[in-house]
Amino acid sequence: MCAAFGVRQGDLEPLTGSGGPLWRAEHLVLRSVADTAEAAWIAQTLDTLDVDAVRLARPLRSSDGRWVVGGWTAVRHVAGARQPRHDELVAVSLRLHRATAPLPRPRFLAHRTDRNAIADRVAWGEANRDAGGGALFDEFAARRRPIGLRSQIVHGDLFGDVLFAGAAPPAVLGFSPYWRPAEWAAAVIVVDALAGGGADSGLVDRWAHLVEWPQSLLRALLFRMAAHALNPRSTAESLAGLKHAAEIVSTLL
Repeated sequence: MCAAFGVRQGDLEPLTGSGGPLWRAEHLVLRSVADTAEAAWIAQTLDTLDVDAVRLARPLRSSDGRWVVGGWTAVRHVAGARQPRHDELVAVSLRLHRATAPLPRPRFLAHRTDRNAIADRVAWGEANRDAGGGALFDEFAARRRPIGLRSQIVHGDLFGDVLFAGAAPPAVLGFSPYWRPAEWAAAVIVVDALAGGGADSGLVDRWAHLVEWPQSLLRALLFRMAAHALNPRSTAESLAGLKHAAEIVSTLL
């Protein structure tokens, strides 16, 4: 795998991040992937995507032209660090999803069975609640109302996937594809920021001009609640964070 992407195993150092294991050499980052078709789609998409005022970690081909080799992909290393710039994260999400709006729905999305894919369907009422939830989930699920937003390709886990480096444009490291409204993807960032990122409660109000914002926030909250219930490594601390986010979101419902 290392030879395919032109690096030596001894030059790799582990990184922390979302998704599978990450290893960095000087100029690139290697990521372990579970779904080859999804990983190839992400690489092909990010290879040519142009997003206003956003840096992308561009994918790198192997020596024989493949995007995925032995369950690994490579992207160019981008400078920066994760910072609690929550409003900027939402703005990045909106710019990114203006760029992805024309993309067609990839076929692999219909067949995903990972924990987050199940939680997403449960949150939108497309799968049985027994697949994930809990008492708090039931309380908020009763507040769902029909939503008329257009679905498109979005990054559904952007909160931990953006780096900031001074005045440079923010950098998006990867892509977790979902077929949902852009407003929902922005709402997931807000829920994550409230639940575990130390965001102030005014964050929900500063983006209240987005269409169908209360219902988008509700579905984002239900998504994270269901994912929490399905995750065997969930903690009491993370549940407390979700309850805190729920208290704030409830003021808009």
